[in-house]
Amino acid sequence: MDDENFFQQIIAEAPDGILYSDAKGIITLWNKGCERIFGFVAAEALGQSLDIIIPGALRQRHWQGYDETIRTGRTRYGAGDLLAVPALRKDGTRISVEFSIIPFRDNANIIIGMAAIMRDVTQHFEERKALRKALAAAKAV
Repeated sequence: MDDENFFQQIIAEAPDGILYSDAKGIITLWNKGCERIFGFVAAEALGQSLDIIIPGALRQRHWQGYDETIRTGRTRYGAGDLLAVPALRKDGTRISVEFSIIPFRDNANIIIGMAAIMRDVTQHFEERKALRKALAAAKAV
């Protein structure tokens, strides 16, 4: 197997979601991990705005941060830092995801898009929430 096919297979088959969106937030890469996490097959997601996975109430804040990162070339979430946010599945179910981003730059060092590597952490989030609730109840006694 040549290097290009090797890397393409890793991206395509990774259990974590891997997506790439251009500077305008249009999805141009959507792997099988994304299909599993979000419920959209690649043919449904490619060419769509990231809005398909961003809850409506969070879109304005998301796009402010996204646009600022594209404009300035700076992000608070680099070098492996994880961002944890709510997201939407195709069926409208709200989930929790953690992800890191990889800004892509052109030869002039301008950000032309971003990749995200994501994991569904809904179960862990719900467990932590239940533990905090139980702890608060125990302290109240």
